[in-house]
Amino acid sequence: MTKQVRVGVLMGGIGPEHDISIATGEAVHAALLRKGYDAVKVYVDSDIDRVLRQDPIDVAFLALHGPYGEDGCIQGLLELMGIPYTGSGVLPSALAMDKLKAKELFRLYNVPTPPYYALDAGDLDRLEAVHGSFGYPAFVKPRRAGSSVGAGKASDPRELFERCSEAARFDDSVLVERFVAGREIAVGILDGRALGAIEIAPKGRFYDYKSKYQAGQSEYHLPARLSPTRYKGVLNLAERAVRCVGATGATRVDMLVTEGENEYVLEVNTLPGLTPTSLLPKIAGGAGYSFDDLCVAILERSGLGMKADVRSNARGGATLSGAPRAALADAE
Repeated sequence: MTKQVRVGVLMGGIGPEHDISIATGEAVHAALLRKGYDAVKVYVDSDIDRVLRQDPIDVAFLALHGPYGEDGCIQGLLELMGIPYTGSGVLPSALAMDKLKAKELFRLYNVPTPPYYALDAGDLDRLEAVHGSFGYPAFVKPRRAGSSVGAGKASDPRELFERCSEAARFDDSVLVERFVAGREIAVGILDGRALGAIEIAPKGRFYDYKSKYQAGQSEYHLPARLSPTRYKGVLNLAERAVRCVGATGATRVDMLVTEGENEYVLEVNTLPGLTPTSLLPKIAGGAGYSFDDLCVAILERSGLGMKADVRSNARGGATLSGAPRAALADAE
């Protein structure tokens, strides 16, 4: 990819992971500048379509997380505007972000995942009946959120109701999983192939928001402390999970590995964090990628130059099916 293209690093967003997205975006923007790219920061809110029409870019580096950024929404907008972007397309993004649909696909393709059920936020008064004999402890999370926002462990009915009520603040649907005791493993994927696996040892009850984003709250072991045979199996399982949802580019698969020789896939992250404490850069570093090189590798997989209907011209505006961006703006 020529370095003359104008790269817009999209960050912020209107979801609960706004601050994390800013941290990712700032780090990516600095890396691309160091590599000589014409990179600009693009702060995303509800008028992002107007911003992109008034100040065109050639390609979007998505540094967004959570709803409206990781779930296919911004991807669909960029498709309509004819702007290539990093990460997965609309459908894989939506499927991976929706933890219920992703788990249904895992089951369909025999990818092991913890038992679960979903509950609408309006049905919390039926929680005890729905939970039934599901048992404790359980793990609760919003159906469509990331970064462990609104997630937590429940050991009894009172905690379960509290956790579900908290998760319902971030989504109108809640996912309840069987709690699986095991080591937390993350696998970094690039172009469908595993770069490696890292083991996370949080100092708290689990790998929560604090453990992820505050320095010193977790220990990391790279490569993960597994036998060679099991390590290879974990990488293969992560690659299968990515294929299940159709994700492309750079992804991260979160897993649990038990002492009983069982592995479970929790989720596929189609826009993994790229902050100083993020897991994907750590894994990529073990595979020989510097942070800057990783950002360039992600950018190079954006599809710029491979779409016949997009003409790269940062000042003149890309086109969608022959219609210049100026015409699109006039058509509002």
